[in-house]
Amino acid sequence: MKIIFFGDIVAKAGRRALHKYLPQIRSKFSPDFIIANGENASGGMGLTPDVAEELFIMGIDVLTSGNHIWKYKELYNYLDSRSEKIIRPLNYPNSDMFSTPGLGYTVVKRGDYEFVVINIMGRTFVQTIDCPFKAVDSVLSKHPLTKNRMIFVDFHAETTSEKEAMGWYLDGKVTAVFGTHTHVQTADERILHKGTAYITDAGMCGPMDTVIGVDRDIIIQRFLTQLPIAFKFSDESNLGVNGVCVEADPSTGKAIKVERILYREH
Repeated sequence: MKIIFFGDIVAKAGRRALHKYLPQIRSKFSPDFIIANGENASGGMGLTPDVAEELFIMGIDVLTSGNHIWKYKELYNYLDSRSEKIIRPLNYPNSDMFSTPGLGYTVVKRGDYEFVVINIMGRTFVQTIDCPFKAVDSVLSKHPLTKNRMIFVDFHAETTSEKEAMGWYLDGKVTAVFGTHTHVQTADERILHKGTAYITDAGMCGPMDTVIGVDRDIIIQRFLTQLPIAFKFSDESNLGVNGVCVEADPSTGKAIKVERILYREH
């Protein structure tokens, strides 16, 4: 079984990049299931229902997200109504008085196979939320790795250390751990000791000649002046797609091959 995960889709340019390269990627890898992080797909920050539906039409099976998923209020009810297709970080807290919209994981059945997709968020340099390690354990206690069940974790986190720790913690418990959030693809894809595919950051889909998707001149000016200059998400033509293809053995649910995906114009 082959599963493709795409890094953060950034604004309209990211959607254009995915639309451009997805046919080539499908032709090369013949994926059985496609996951993408969509938390920045609308205007570079956040996600709207219309854009989510656009990505599903392209062929994305499940959208994961992160800390920017809450920008557009119209998505809140949509998260509840489409919880099988789009998920938010699992470790946002709930209380007796208030519940967080949406779900933090989904189970998609395709014939004899199950694809479990879990979205968790880190706490280092991001915000104080519930423990992602305990949160993912709560799902795995109900849906353990087994024959014909594959489990994929999008760990949306800032630091490499927290992501690596999560990778080792989940080694042998899930099929793959994909890091997201920093938008820069890392070159450390590997199969860990007990059969879990891992990459610290899958990268992004969008304009490559930028600073994580934002107009580079604006970011340089912000660093030089320390002024709060507004972001402008670039629409430059050098579009690219970052992701990972994982091949899994359905008899164990574990990964047997992992390959980085990088398509760009130049």
